Amino acid sequence: MSDGSVVDAQNPNIEIVRGQPFEVGPRYSNLKFIGEGAYGMVVSANDNQTNSRVAIKKIFPFEHQTYCQRTLREIKILTRFRHENIINIQDIIRAPTIDQMKDVYIVQCLMETDLHKLLKTQTISNEHVCYFLYQILRGLKYIHSANVLHRDLKPSNLLLNTNCDLKICDFGLARIADPEHDHTGFLTEYVATRWYRAPEIM
Repeated sequence: MSDGSVVDAQNPNIEIVRGQPFEVGPRYSNLKFIGEGAYGMVVSANDNQTNSRVAIKKIFPFEHQTYCQRTLREIKILTRFRHENIINIQDIIRAPTIDQMKDVYIVQCLMETDLHKLLKTQTISNEHVCYFLYQILRGLKYIHSANVLHRDLKPSNLLLNTNCDLKICDFGLARIADPEHDHTGFLTEYVATRWYRAPEIM
């Protein structure tokens, strides 16, 4: 199956990637498949305003209430965050009216890979381990200073580029914690992927 896109014959602002229409033109074009998950697909694209490549995540959140909650939570958190070790939201594309809204497109900076893929393909040096850990801790310090709990930190949610810049992503399971209250029994325990759970919830 091709990872490139085909322009819709009826509407040049729509490109089709692996059977999935992306209505993101004319600003974004030349889409290429990156990956997909339970509730969305990610592609890379040309941003014709900035002349740069970006990542676009198409989410179909309205099929399940849980997906709606995760999408809203991630958007609310990331639109407030500004840190070089946390993925940013550059643009949000949606239908002009609620009745027309079936999908949401989130535009973010393009990162070439993630730590999970990197660890599967090569052994990394001690220097790289230290540099990655330093960036993870910087990002976590910023997240925790805002009283936010990520709750799903794992290698596949740590994005990397060719300069070894690292960004924490996927805040769909995150929670805003109120330091004035005890959250014992309130937060869902089964969140983080099994092998990456914090010791206190094992």
